[in-house]
Amino acid sequence: MKTVGVILAGGRATRMGGGDKCLMTVGGETLLARVVARLGPQVDALILNANGDAARFAAYGVPVVADDPPDYAGPLAGVLAGMEAAAALGATHVVSAAADTPFFPADLAARLIAAAEAEGAPLACAATPEGGKVWDHPTFGLWPVALAADLRAALEEGLRKVVLWTGRHGCARAVFDPGPPDPFFNVNTPEDLAEAERIARSA
Repeated sequence: MKTVGVILAGGRATRMGGGDKCLMTVGGETLLARVVARLGPQVDALILNANGDAARFAAYGVPVVADDPPDYAGPLAGVLAGMEAAAALGATHVVSAAADTPFFPADLAARLIAAAEAEGAPLACAATPEGGKVWDHPTFGLWPVALAADLRAALEEGLRKVVLWTGRHGCARAVFDPGPPDPFFNVNTPEDLAEAERIARSA
């Protein structure tokens, strides 16, 4: 299995007032720098999914691919862009991670792969238990590039919800310790950014 990490940064960050949320700083580093450092060692190569001028990410040394079509179709569009770019690199799978979630597990990729193999499923997503339930984090997933054409067809049909597509094919769960801190805590608002700063300082 050859894996490519796909960092999903294609959203519009409306709750942060727009702009590139992943370039905001936590603990002296941008969110993107933290995600690159955490995901890079887990995979064979990295790709950044982001829309607009790719030059603004040049300092990170990661190839940038945009959504196609560029209509902000949600995380599935970013996953598709990553899958198609990864296929060109000879990869069999991509491991996705959201660019606004700086504390995700350092063994994310290995655990996703193990979960998929254990359940005989083509896909896997991260999950955490809380309140007697298990909550999925579908933007943190393992995706076989062989399903790229199927995903493109689904997006062209108007499908946008991740779990509706993954449910068609079978998706294993890799269940992680919920913390604290929550490993899948993501930054959506200025208040979240302040909380991420607190978590970074206490780490």
